[in-house]
Amino acid sequence: MVRSDEMSRPRSNDQTRRRVLLVEDQEPLRRAYGRLLEKAGVEAALASSGEEALAAIVHGELEAVVSDINMPGMDGIALLRAVREHDLDLPVILVTGYPSVDSAARAIEYGALKYLIKPVEQHAFVESVADAVRLRGVARLKRQAATLLGASDRLVGDRAGLEATLARGLASLWMAYQPIVNPKTRQVVAFEALVRTHEPALPHPGALFSAAERLGRVHEVGRAIRASVARTLADGATAADIFLNLHSADLLDEALFALEAPLTAFARRIVLEITERAALDSTADVPGRIHRLRELGFRVAIDDLGAGYAGLSYFALLSPDVVKLDMALVRDVHKEEVKQKLIGSLTELCGQLGMLVVAEGVETTEERDATIRLGCDLLQGYLFARPGPPFPEVVW
Repeated sequence: MVRSDEMSRPRSNDQTRRRVLLVEDQEPLRRAYGRLLEKAGVEAALASSGEEALAAIVHGELEAVVSDINMPGMDGIALLRAVREHDLDLPVILVTGYPSVDSAARAIEYGALKYLIKPVEQHAFVESVADAVRLRGVARLKRQAATLLGASDRLVGDRAGLEATLARGLASLWMAYQPIVNPKTRQVVAFEALVRTHEPALPHPGALFSAAERLGRVHEVGRAIRASVARTLADGATAADIFLNLHSADLLDEALFALEAPLTAFARRIVLEITERAALDSTADVPGRIHRLRELGFRVAIDDLGAGYAGLSYFALLSPDVVKLDMALVRDVHKEEVKQKLIGSLTELCGQLGMLVVAEGVETTEERDATIRLGCDLLQGYLFARPGPPFPEVVW
């Protein structure tokens, strides 16, 4: 626990006082709390409403926010959620004179640092603010370290922060496309659509879907992705087919099967990829749902074959039209006899079952030549083109 007198000590290389925003609609309490903080060496910025507080948060450098929960207009919980739209790390302490299990649970869920009940004992109030100020410094250092180590997407922990991050991700969502080629005819037969965002905290699809899963919003992300692909196809810039990754949870979204859904109009050009890693066991009536997709015109691919632990049951469940070999199998295949035998057996088996085989992650001419020799029908990888805006040119 940090002592209140420690709050007045200047930080190294920073002689400015710590600035804390105090939000309270009752003027006597607002002034009393402000005097307490000033005595402890803290610059107290005062706000009488959530709306006024939000303006101060956007325009001011703050170490913490202390807010009443029960206020007219924007209450403390709403303010907390708004804070996370602006700053993922700013500590927020919520105070209430009307405690309840529901408000306490919501405060914790949305990432309040502390939940204090009025009347708050003076020493406890100052100590709570001292903790918040200290943790603000720790949060800054953690984010700097995570950025340095390339792990900044792992720092969004509370629900309010996660909601704000996902909202920014959805607002900046875009699709990169990577060609899938027939190496024998030197034709681009399809493009894989790969989801991207401009949100730094969601630097890759795994982070995006992890956030969506934690918030129960996978369907919303899936719909946004499919709508984006449909808009691109409507522009008529390519006549090639599109491979599109499908989260296993999307099989439970009735919007996927709707005749009026944006992507349904292009169903006969779409191959829906379901990763071998996906947990289909918890999805009811997978064969029936796959049949409904096929009736609409969609085709189905098993993605990342060889990367997961699923066996032949996935073939029975999905009856795929296309099998995509995981890049781990393709990497250095020309050097490793075991991989060559495995890929050769898989392509032979898939050919007998009428399934096309795509080798993913082809990066060298040696890998290209080996996968062709082993019977792969189509190839995809950096050797031909990196993912990019629609539609990258292929280098042969």
